[in-house]
Amino acid sequence: MKIRTLMAAALVALAPAAAVADEAIIVQSTTSTANSGLYDYLLPIFSDKTGITVNVVAVGTGQAIKNAANCDGDVLLVHAKPAEEKFVAEGGGTARTDLMYNDFVIVGPAEDPADLAGMSDVEAALGQIAGSEALFASRGDDSGTHKKERALWEAAGVDPAEGSGAWYRETGSGMGATLNAGIGMGAYVMTDRATWISFANKQDYGIVVEGD
Repeated sequence: MKIRTLMAAALVALAPAAAVADEAIIVQSTTSTANSGLYDYLLPIFSDKTGITVNVVAVGTGQAIKNAANCDGDVLLVHAKPAEEKFVAEGGGTARTDLMYNDFVIVGPAEDPADLAGMSDVEAALGQIAGSEALFASRGDDSGTHKKERALWEAAGVDPAEGSGAWYRETGSGMGATLNAGIGMGAYVMTDRATWISFANKQDYGIVVEGD
């Protein structure tokens, strides 16, 4: 499975953790989880039951781990398992726990210039995008999603850097912002499904590749 259940989130307790008496904790989180609407649903319930305020810092996985390494947080919620395990092994966190899963899909415009609709082979789909030089918007932010995207391009035998600034566009932004940018330019985008479900600005876009 290449893009299914690959967004396994990790709940990493940082050391030292905030005392409950502080009545507030900071969660360093991926933007994908924040954009999914999960926190909007869960945090009011959690705060009501515990009296603890949760402040979420939503950035890419790479930046979230850097922030946590600087002790700027109490909980780290990200999705890049090797980086998470390295973080804990180096003493940055006290424990790592698989918390939930998501999957990645590729979304594109109704025009579908690379003729991807209905495909399930993500490597073949990326090859068609590169071959047709159809626009593709990448997060380009060293997030877990970006890391996975780069791995998939490599598996497809494509170096997207060769199309940088032409058909391959890096936004340096989170998932929601990258979707907005991609839709604005008519580009394909790889996104996690949860963010896509909750994303409001779909316009004529839909899922064109899923299920690999």
